[in-house]
Amino acid sequence: MAGNTGKNHRDGAVKNRTQFKSSNGNYVKRDATTGRFIDQKTSGGKFKGVRKEK
Repeated sequence: MAGNTGKNHRDGAVKNRTQFKSSNGNYVKRDATTGRFIDQKTSGGKFKGVRKEK
């Protein structure tokens, strides 16, 4: 399981999640098994520890 270290990085990977950059420029997190959208990052940048979709 992934965990925050408090040192601006995450130990481990977030499982069953992917992320992609949407047309509005924000990154969106998606459940890899069901394909449902989980969260959208509005503060800029990518989600930490989540793999990118191709």
